[in-house]
This record gives sequence, structure tokens and C-alpha cells, in this order.
Amino acid sequence: MTDENRWVLPRGTAGADGWELAVTAAHPGWQHTALRVADLTGTDSRTVEAGPWEHIVVPLSGGVHVTAHAPDGQVQETELDGRADVFAGPTDVAYVPAGSRITVRAGGGGAARVAVAGALAPGGGSRAFRRIPAADVPVERRGAGSASREVRNFGTPAVLEAEAIIACEVITPAGNWSSWPPHKHDAERPGEETALEEIYYFETRSVDDRCTDPVGYQRVHASAADRPIDVLAEVRTGDVVLVPYGWHGPSAAAPDAHLYYLNVMAGPGPERAWLICDDPAHARVRETWADQPFDPRLPLAEPPTPPAAGKAR
Repeated sequence: MTDENRWVLPRGTAGADGWELAVTAAHPGWQHTALRVADLTGTDSRTVEAGPWEHIVVPLSGGVHVTAHAPDGQVQETELDGRADVFAGPTDVAYVPAGSRITVRAGGGGAARVAVAGALAPGGGSRAFRRIPAADVPVERRGAGSASREVRNFGTPAVLEAEAIIACEVITPAGNWSSWPPHKHDAERPGEETALEEIYYFETRSVDDRCTDPVGYQRVHASAADRPIDVLAEVRTGDVVLVPYGWHGPSAAAPDAHLYYLNVMAGPGPERAWLICDDPAHARVRETWADQPFDPRLPLAEPPTPPAAGKAR
């Protein structure tokens, strides 16, 4: 028996309070991460009463105006220029500390699609509001050959000072695999692995107009007998797969469609770090990448900063 009904959220099935998607701690078995997504037009807006949760506002398409009311009465506002769509390159983002009331609306009264990613913040909002320009987002090359992918690290520990949240975007060209070899981060082993639950939010784009149903695929399976999980999901734009534990990967792009996903991670451990363990059945694949070229289709759009070599995921 598979677990799609519990951990796979097709577009339109998990909305609340005006959000098309609302993944929160109200979801059974979910504790540390959150994600809300909405389409905004004109003066339309959405608000999040953050409480003990910190957030990153990520424009998926279009520009977004962000207003954050802090508990002490201070108000921070910023305009995020955004982008045409998630495949067009990195975007500027806004980090909002815990305890704030966050309001988002489309920039300039136009149209936008926005994601608001969150994590339970044990420090109680001790970090500062921050805008990260698109030009300051490190763009990383991971893997090689058919495992080539582009990673935009706007919310990783080396880039963003935060309490708990770890977030990034991944672009996988048509036919390639990401999150390969399968890996896990579901146990606290100091210096080796951190326990992080993870949200995968997907978008797809056809390589040409002959593909009328662009899809990708996500696999999650058990890493321990006492925590069974079995997911093999076909995903489209707006779909979400939750990874509470277990080996996850590949995130596979179909041969006729590029795949995007937004990752949001956080966990109960004392260290804010993304430390993983590879599935030993497939870890050897890393050894093959040294002799393979990186996929020349990447970047699909020129990023504002040159990509840098990095750890394969």
C-alpha cells in the first residue's frame, strides 16, 4: 500500500484562508515547516500571522510587495521585483522573523504568484528582517550528465542568517534526475546527519507546445522498518510532496518537460544544517560524474551571477 493520500497534495486539495496551498502544522504528522502559495491580482492580498514561525517570501512569478509588522510595532516594507516564472532565473526574496504579521500583494497592482515558506523558530524571532536581491543568490551546479541540475541557494545557512529554515530552488532539465542518489536527513548524528522534514513544491514547463501535460515524478521510500513510507507520485505545477523521513529521490523530469521544485526544510535539532546520508545502494553513482560533462542546457535562463561548482545533491 502506498502513502500518496497522506504525503502527496495535488494542486487545489490543500488550500485554506484564501491560500491555494496551505501546508502547516495542522497537517497530521507535520511539525516544523510550512508553505503557503497564492495567486494575487490588483489590490488582492494575503496575510500570515506568523506567531513562532519565521518565513521567506518567494515570488514564483511577477513582483510582490511585502509588509511585515513586528511585535514591537516596527513596520518593514519591501518590493520584490520577482521574475516572469520560476524557470527564468533566481528571484529576490524577503526573510521575515518570527512574531511578525506578514502581508503580501502583487507589486504595482499587477499579477503575481507567491510562495511563503516557513519554519518553527526556536529563537522566537531574534533575527532581523532582510531582503536578498536576486543578484546575491548563489547559483550552484550539482551533479553531471543526466543528473545535472541548477540550485539557487537563497535560504541556505551559508547565505541567510535564520533560526531554523533552510530553503532553495532546483531546476532539472527535461529527462534529468535530481535528488540523486537518494538521500535522507531523518536522524540527528552530530557532524554527519541532521533531522529535517522537507516540503517539495513543484512546477513543470513543456519543452515545446507539443507537450500538453508536462509532468515529473517524485520517489520517497523507507529508511527504517519502524518508519514506513512509500511514495511514487506524478507531479504537475502546484503539486506538493511532503517528506517527513526516509530516502527521497529521484525527482525526475519527464523527457518533454523541465522540472522546478522549491524545497523547505527544518527540524527539531540544535544545529541549522543540511547534512545528509546517501542511500548506500546508489551512492556509487557520484563516482561516475567526474567523467561526465555538465548538461549544457543549464542555466535555462542566464542567472545574475555565474554558477559555481558545489556538492551534488
